[in-house]
Amino acid sequence: VKMAALVLWRWVTRLKRPMSCMSAFSPSFSQRRKGLLQHHHCLSHSPLTHIYGIALLHDLLIMNRPVIRREKFTFTNQDGEDLAGLLELPETEPFAYALFAHCFTCSKNIGAASRVSRILAARGVAVLRFDFTGLGNSEGDFANTNFTSNVQDLISAANAIQNRFCAPSMLLGHSLGGAAVLFAARDLPDVQAVVTVAAPSEPEHVTHLFAHHHQSIYDDGFAEVNLAGRQFTITRQFLEDIAEHSLLDNLHNMHKALLIMHSPEDEVVDIVHAKNILDAANYPKSFISLDGADHLLSQPEDADYVAEVITTWASRYIVRSDKGPAD
Repeated sequence: VKMAALVLWRWVTRLKRPMSCMSAFSPSFSQRRKGLLQHHHCLSHSPLTHIYGIALLHDLLIMNRPVIRREKFTFTNQDGEDLAGLLELPETEPFAYALFAHCFTCSKNIGAASRVSRILAARGVAVLRFDFTGLGNSEGDFANTNFTSNVQDLISAANAIQNRFCAPSMLLGHSLGGAAVLFAARDLPDVQAVVTVAAPSEPEHVTHLFAHHHQSIYDDGFAEVNLAGRQFTITRQFLEDIAEHSLLDNLHNMHKALLIMHSPEDEVVDIVHAKNILDAANYPKSFISLDGADHLLSQPEDADYVAEVITTWASRYIVRSDKGPAD
């Protein structure tokens, strides 16, 4: 009941249509509390009264807990290269640990990864976000990486977290990072929940970003590609590797709780990809529409909404792991 109330509440506060009592339904905690006092006469006749009360109590007890520390977290990939990460830690002992996989050619510092990780940490889930090999502050050459190495980076990160703290119980992935966590989950038995945001239903979808370079990549072995104003070397082995991965086939063998989040307005990865993932996945599975959001969740309120929904949804599936640091 609590989970249903909180999820419904987060959805109600996102509605953008006018309502007579919606001034009380603000995403801001302070405004919600003020609204409750000012509009109690309206709420007393609303079927959302109890939902509102639960959400307000949730805000009072949990949502305003600050994150008191952020630690640099460096670990090695399978080739012995150092990967740079940031570990967002809650005020008290974490209830669980999670990994966040960023989007293609992005970094751990992209706004969506940063905001979602901080909010989850404030609610008791420690989150490690890191730069994939060859990106951001991580070592390695991006030209030598591929989708397989991304998945292996995630497994290396999970092992590093378990060796130092506790096995991660949740994986979160944005865009191509979402496809990567769906593959990595099958090799991480302690993972209980997986979340994808704007993920493609097949990893090969990302190649449309440089489709006009495909022929030269196959002919010459590589091409310099401009992505979001930055130059990247895309190689033949990258195209060949990503074409070998069938995500939908892999989903039939994944038995983890799955939350799929996607915007109908996503112009980079069409929402039909979310439907494909939902249809192929086993239960338990859930879908949340991110109406109005863009692919990168560039608006802070969109990233905040994603984090709040994940927090409530995951509370139903995550059980504190007993697997601590390796001896």
